[in-house]
Amino acid sequence: MQPVLETERLTLRPFELRDAHHVQQLAGHIDIAKTTLSIPHPYPDGAAEDWIESRQEAARLGSGYAFAIIHKDNDSLMGCMGINIASHHRRGELAYFVGKPYWGQGFATEAAQRVMAFGFGSLELHKMWAASMTSNPASAKVIEKLGMKQEGMFREHVLKWDRFEDLVYYGMLKSEYEALER
Repeated sequence: MQPVLETERLTLRPFELRDAHHVQQLAGHIDIAKTTLSIPHPYPDGAAEDWIESRQEAARLGSGYAFAIIHKDNDSLMGCMGINIASHHRRGELAYFVGKPYWGQGFATEAAQRVMAFGFGSLELHKMWAASMTSNPASAKVIEKLGMKQEGMFREHVLKWDRFEDLVYYGMLKSEYEALER
C-alpha cells in the first residue's frame, strides 16, 4: 500500500483517476514534454488514465510509487514525484515532473527530499539514482540539491523528437544519504 507523505508545503499522495484531467494538462505542456523521456506531446486523451492505472498497479506490486504533488494551501495538483524500484538490487530511480506554473519555487526539491527519505527509510533502498537531459539544467539543479553525485554522461543516448539527447546520471548511496542527514 502506498503511503501519503507530508512536507511543510506539500502532500504527496497516490494518484487517483480523478486526477487524470490535471495530469494531462500539466504533463501535456510542450515545455514539460520536450525535456522528459516518456511524456508525449500532444498528450493523448485517455493516456493519463492509463498511466495512473499503471502506477496504481506498480504500487500494489511494490515496483514503483508515483506521488501526486499537492499544495497544502489550495489543494492543487502540481506534478508528480515518482520512484521506480529495482527490488533485487535495492535501487530506486527518482523520476518527476512539475507543472510549468509551479517552476522555480522549490517544489520539486521539497518533494524529492521527502521521497528520498521514504526510499532510504521505509523501502530500505541501498541506492537512489536519477537521470536528466543536458537540455534540462533545472532538473539537474534539483538532483544536485539533493546531494546526488554525477556518475556519468551517456552521449546522445536517447532520441527525443528526432534529436539525440545526452543523459547525465546521478546517484546516492544510503551511507551518503545518512551522512548528509547527520
